Order: sequence, then structure tokens, then C-alpha cells
Amino acid sequence: MSDPSGPGPEERLPATRPESTPAPVERFSAPPSAHQLALTPERAASIVRQSSNARWVGFLAVLFVVVFVILYYFYDLGFPGIPNSSREAKEVAAQQVTSVEAGYNLFEANCARCHGAAGQGGIGPVLNDQAKLYVHLNPGYIMNVLTVGGRYVCGNPASLMPVWADTNGGPLNYVQIQNLIDFIRAPSTLTYTIRDNSTNEPILDASGKVETGTGWRDPNFAPAVGASPVPDCWSTALSSSGPNVTPAPGAAIVKLDALNIAFTQTSLTASANTAFDLQFNNQDASVPHNVVIVDSSGKTVFTGDIFNGPATKDYSVGALPAGAYTFHCAVHPNMTGTLTVK
Repeated sequence: MSDPSGPGPEERLPATRPESTPAPVERFSAPPSAHQLALTPERAASIVRQSSNARWVGFLAVLFVVVFVILYYFYDLGFPGIPNSSREAKEVAAQQVTSVEAGYNLFEANCARCHGAAGQGGIGPVLNDQAKLYVHLNPGYIMNVLTVGGRYVCGNPASLMPVWADTNGGPLNYVQIQNLIDFIRAPSTLTYTIRDNSTNEPILDASGKVETGTGWRDPNFAPAVGASPVPDCWSTALSSSGPNVTPAPGAAIVKLDALNIAFTQTSLTASANTAFDLQFNNQDASVPHNVVIVDSSGKTVFTGDIFNGPATKDYSVGALPAGAYTFHCAVHPNMTGTLTVK
């Protein structure tokens, strides 16, 4: 129970503190010169110097930004009058070289055995011919051939040219297909490094220098006025409908066979100053061959008609002086042999 006689609620509050005056605290100290109201010459000169320095700092900062923006503009978009000087053009050129290097390895691994290491032709057609590279072997055409195979070229379902694109059952993806196209279409002004296919390291020659290659296509090439366009089907274009020559009575017969894109006989002999019949048997089915005879000076002394095998054609070769000659196939320059006339 509460005690009615006890103190009221007011008397139980805390006692009021007496007012107190804060202790004086000194303001931050500064040299007396800082509180001078008079503008002395020395103080005015100091203010002017500080203001001038600030303006110079601001001017230099603005100048740096302006110069940086200008230089970056030319770095990014290129200098006027200098081709391929922009950052984008340089990157495109670098990526093109990288693509061509990869395309070279793909070509050597998959294409060279038929088209030749330098595109000179073999089982397959020539690829490094400037007239073909000028317009016929364009990127779209090559893409179609790699996608659907040789039947796209001559409509031959038995063509040896396989399908390469993985979208149609081949082994190469779209990046590898593009690398191959870039390699075949690379201009002769482009130089690339030959790299090891497994390590991607540059290959060194016997002297220790990095091996390099150049593109096939001459960017300055233009066909002669009135030149025949490159035909769609290379085998038909190379075929000849020339008549078969009947050997002259008593003429010497020299036999030559072609099989598997090679001459079976690589050494022939003939009598000097006497015409002879060159009986050429092309045993490669649907593959065009012929015989070209060249003397020691490099002059062509005989060119036979090109025809598809399997077939035999008799060439009537005129009298040749004694000496050493070479013969080859115009379609497949890798097919060579020697002819001794004595």
C-alpha cells in the first residue's frame, strides 16, 4: 500500500542541474598575416601568382584532353590519305592473316593431294590460275563446292571432290570453311607465316628463318579484252575433240601410258630427225590428260590434244633434232618425264 503521507510524484524527479558556462576554447590558430584586412603588395602578388598557376594547370589539362581526343580519333578511324591506318582496318588485316595461316594448314592436310601444294592441279583442277581467281573462284562459288561437293561443278555424281562442310556431312565447320576460302582467295600482296599444325608455332627452315608464304591471287590481274570466260565445268573445257591421228605407214611408235595422275613411263627414246607416232593411253577415267614436249631451252616443240580417259590417242610428232627433252601434262604439271632423241 502507498503511503498517503509520502512525497508526491513531482518530488521524485531528478534535481535540475545548475546552469554552467562552457569553458572557453581557442579557435584554430593561424598566423597573424592570415587575419590581415589590408591588401599589401606582397599579398596581392601572391594571389596573382596562385591565380596564374591555377589557370596554367587548367589550360594544360584542357590541352591534354584535346590532344588525346584528336590522337585517339586518328588512331581509331585512321589518318587521311593513309590506307588501312585505322584500328579497325589493322584488326581486319591481322585477322585475315590469321585466317589464311589456318587455311594453309587445312589446305595442305586435305586439299593439296588432289589440287597440288601450290594449287597447280593434280587429280583435281588448277586453283592458282589468275583467270579463274579473277571471277570464277569467288567466295560464294567456293563455298558451294565445299558444301555440296564436285557434283556442283560438273553435275557428276561420281566426282572425286567430296563434301567438306559439316552442315552437309563433311568434316569441317563453318570457321574452317571460311579459312579455306580466305587462303584460296588470298592476294599475292599478303604474306603469312607457315605454322606447325599441332603447336601453331612458326616453322623454321634449314637456316633458322621463319618460313612464309604469299597468296595466289594477283590483285592487279585483268583478263585480256575478248578473252573467253572460264567455263563452269573444268573437265569439259579441257577436253579436246581433235581427231585421232592414224600412224603413217612405217612410222616408229612410242607408247606412253597415264594412270593415277602419273605417267607410267617416265623415260622415252626416239630417233633423231625422224617423225614418230606417240601413242598415248589415258587410263584415268573422266580425268583429262595430254602430252607436251619441251626442249632443253624451255621451248615447247609439241603439244598434244587434251582428252578424258579412258581413251587412247595417237599424236603425230614431227622430226626432232638429237638432244634431251622433257614431257609433261598441261593439265597436271606434276606429271613429268624425259625424252631422249638420238
